[in-house]
Amino acid sequence: MIVDLSGARWFKSSRSVSGGDCVEVAHLNGGKVGVRDSKNPAGPALIFGSAEWDVFTDRLAEGGFDR
Repeated sequence: MIVDLSGARWFKSSRSVSGGDCVEVAHLNGGKVGVRDSKNPAGPALIFGSAEWDVFTDRLAEGGFDR
């Protein structure tokens, strides 16, 4: 899937620290969500559908990825 990211407004979590290794997220047209590495903003981005993103963020909130 090719998605035009040229107009995307990327943001970091309010919990990220300056200079840290972070991911950035952008809400895209059609309910899609983009995720990219903040250290490489010109690099590739992962694109999720809205349902996939909801499952992921719900799982995070539940601690589903805690070690």
